[in-house]
Amino acid sequence: MARPGTAHTHHTIAIQQVQQLLYGAQARGLDTHALLRRAGIAPALLDAPLSRVTQAQCATLIGVLRHHLRDELWGLCPHPLPPGSFALGCELMADTRTLGEALARGLRYYRLLLHDFVPRLQVRDGVATLALTGGDRSAPGPAFAERAFCFLAYGWTCWLVGRRVPLLAVDYPDSVLARSMDTSTLLQAPVVYGQPHTGWRFEARWLDLPVVQNQHSVLEFLRQAPASLLVRYRDQTRVTERIRSLFRKHLAGETPSLDEVGKRLAMTPQTLRRRLREEAQTFRGIKEELRRDAAIEYLARTEFTLPEIAARLGYSEASTFHRAFKQWTELAPGEYRQTRLR
Repeated sequence: MARPGTAHTHHTIAIQQVQQLLYGAQARGLDTHALLRRAGIAPALLDAPLSRVTQAQCATLIGVLRHHLRDELWGLCPHPLPPGSFALGCELMADTRTLGEALARGLRYYRLLLHDFVPRLQVRDGVATLALTGGDRSAPGPAFAERAFCFLAYGWTCWLVGRRVPLLAVDYPDSVLARSMDTSTLLQAPVVYGQPHTGWRFEARWLDLPVVQNQHSVLEFLRQAPASLLVRYRDQTRVTERIRSLFRKHLAGETPSLDEVGKRLAMTPQTLRRRLREEAQTFRGIKEELRRDAAIEYLARTEFTLPEIAARLGYSEASTFHRAFKQWTELAPGEYRQTRLR
C-alpha cells in the first residue's frame, strides 16, 4: 500500500486503449464525452495521441460502459454478452480441481454465450494455446473485443491458480490497431503478428496447477475486477520491474545510477544492459516512464499543486517538469489537469 500523499505509480494506459473501449458506445450513438467524464477521463485527451490514463480510470470506464450498454463486452460486438455472465463464469471455473479443467469448463461456457467468435484451448507438443477464431476482424469493435477477451481470460488464468502463468507469446492477426496496443507491456510477453487467430500460448505443464480459489474468494475477486486484472499478477522478477521498484523509492531525489542498480541486483553493468535489451527497455526509459506514470496519477488528484508534483518527481524547477510532461503526453500538465476537471 502506498504511503499517504504518494502515487501508486502503476503502469498507465495508452489513450488508444480508451478509444477502442468506446467503439461500441460510439456505434450506438451514446454521448461518449459524458461517459468519459463519469470515469474521470477528460474527453480532450482523445485528441492527444501520446496521452495516457490511470488504471483506475480505465477500470472505472469499463464499469460505466458495462452499466450503460448492458453488455460485458461493452457493445463491441453485434451480440451482447449478458450482464452477470462474467461472475457466473468465475464461479464455474473456481469449482474445479486444476487449471486445465477450469479453462475447459470456462471456455465451454463462453462458447454457449458468444456468437461473434469462438474461444478454444488447444494443446500440442507441450504448448497450450488459447485461440479465438471465426470473428469478423474487418471492423475495429469485434477485433478489439477479441483482444479484450484474451486479456480477461489471462486474468482468470492467473487468478485461478494464485500466481502468474508465464506466457510464451501473444498471437495477433497483423493490423495497425493491434500494433497500437500496449499488449507486450500488459501481458509481459512477445507479440507475434500475422497469426490466423487471436490468443496466447503457454507451456502445457501449467494446466496441471491446482485451482486455489473458491466461492468465497470469487466475491472478493469480482469486487476488485477489472482493476485487479491489470496489476495483480505482473512478473516482478523482470529486470524492468525490479529497476522500476528501486526508482519508485527515489522519485523525489536522485535516482540510483546504472552501476548502483547493478550492485543492488547483483549484476554487472554489462549484464544489466543485456537484460534490459532482452526486455526491449533502456535504463533512462524506465525512469522516464515511471515519472510520467507518477505525474499522471498525481494530476488525477487535486490536493497537489503543479510545483508540488514537480518536486515529488525530482524536478528542481517546475518549468523543467512542464517541458518533460508535454514531451510525454503532448499536453502541458496544467492543460491536462484542466481538461480532467471540466
